[in-house]
Amino acid sequence: MSPIGNLEKLLHWSTRSTPHVDIDSELYLHLKPFRLPLILVVLIMMVGALGYIIIDDFTLMDAIYQTGVTFTTVGFGEIAPISNAGRLFTITLIILGFGVFSFSVGILVEVLNKGELVKTLKERNMLYKIARLKNHFIICYHNDITIELSKQFRSNHIPFVVIAPNTNLEEIAKIHKYPYFVQEDPHTEVALLKSFASSAKGIITLGENVADNIALIASARLYEKELELKRAYQIIASASAEKDIEKLKKLGADVVMSPTQLLAQRISAMSLRPDINDMIEKLIYRKDAPIDMEEIIVPDHSWLRFKKLKETHLREITNVSIVGIRDINDKFLPMPRGETLITTGCKLLVIGTGEGIRATKRIVRKKEKPEELKYV
Repeated sequence: MSPIGNLEKLLHWSTRSTPHVDIDSELYLHLKPFRLPLILVVLIMMVGALGYIIIDDFTLMDAIYQTGVTFTTVGFGEIAPISNAGRLFTITLIILGFGVFSFSVGILVEVLNKGELVKTLKERNMLYKIARLKNHFIICYHNDITIELSKQFRSNHIPFVVIAPNTNLEEIAKIHKYPYFVQEDPHTEVALLKSFASSAKGIITLGENVADNIALIASARLYEKELELKRAYQIIASASAEKDIEKLKKLGADVVMSPTQLLAQRISAMSLRPDINDMIEKLIYRKDAPIDMEEIIVPDHSWLRFKKLKETHLREITNVSIVGIRDINDKFLPMPRGETLITTGCKLLVIGTGEGIRATKRIVRKKEKPEELKYV
């Protein structure tokens, strides 16, 4: 590799992300009407320069300059004495220049009135912004849930892209502060390409029609197989009926939630245990909550594998508590004892401060036994 190539690799210039969908051809199509005016301008400049050279023996630069100021009708006058034949030629250039200018302005106004050129330029700019995202979520369909979810994601600094078929999606995005959006049918391949799904962490489908959610889940799983991703998408779906929940899970959704059921459960919890519910709200759901809760997966290379829970000393090292363990078969063990064995691929449900949870993640991902255990 050349020194320049090494420098580009060091500075990450050669790995700059670009959109998976190239809309330059579409952009060129919108610019196609400007070809004829540009050709006419070049021809007139060539003919004008040759005319001044032949008629009045101008130098090449003087001929080009005189043609330019004449063609654009700026009124700078003659840069050198011009004969009567040259003046007639100048008048012809002025008339031709005015005609080409009027013709070009008409084309420009027509193209801008259609709005397609500006729309394509905005979309191209948006796609390049989306291509910079990593581990983002793709939220499909715009509705009330999307609005509230976007507020939560923004407050927690979680990157996301909204895909919806709404023709006025740009206006909706401005009102509800969607930083990134794509106007497409979410279940189509082009929508996944434009939303840079190859770098996404998960897909959230909030279609009001279960058929839309089914189509999206199927498309996402097929796209996932085509890319041969090392990590499968986390797919979260919404459904209203119980039969739809089971159906979406069988088709590949990791989590299916019913807004109606969630509301009923929340009201029930508030009615039966209002004090406890208020405490959970303050401790976990608020942005400035003093404690947090998260599931941490134990990777294949982790030193924690086949260790007893009491041997990890996570409580002493990071000041967190393991309140549950979910094994590889999705069997959940609440409040595990110290003798509980940690297996490969299990998930530790950890509760503690944000700093403590981040430290726990680092320790769990280590291959070797951490140095901190020497002092416990």
